[in-house]
Amino acid sequence: MRGKDIQPDCWTYELPGGFEVLAGKTDADNDLLSLKTAKANDLWFHVHGMPGSHVILRHPAGEKPDTATVKQAAAIAAWHSKARNAGTVPVSCTEAKHVGKPRGSKPGSVSIKREKTIKVRPALPMV
Repeated sequence: MRGKDIQPDCWTYELPGGFEVLAGKTDADNDLLSLKTAKANDLWFHVHGMPGSHVILRHPAGEKPDTATVKQAAAIAAWHSKARNAGTVPVSCTEAKHVGKPRGSKPGSVSIKREKTIKVRPALPMV
């Protein structure tokens, strides 16, 4: 049971409407966040094709994020990546239940299904 108690080290951002964004700090944190912490219907984000944090958008019970909230979470994923200083960046998005770990792959490596690509500018939410 000890493994369940380990929490990933994350950056946490509060978005309007009670939404919360979590971004992993290391490969091991990304694994924990994506595979243990995320609930099946949370949205999962990662910058497309380069290193970066795994990002989870948690929503209050029964709430669905609007397009602006999804784009904000994608922008946070772009910010916590090697593409931080780029212009517009493609970010993969899927429900957390479509994120898996290939057998024998290194920490931080996942496989995803049913992804959508969102193009955003890297940014953190205004506080």
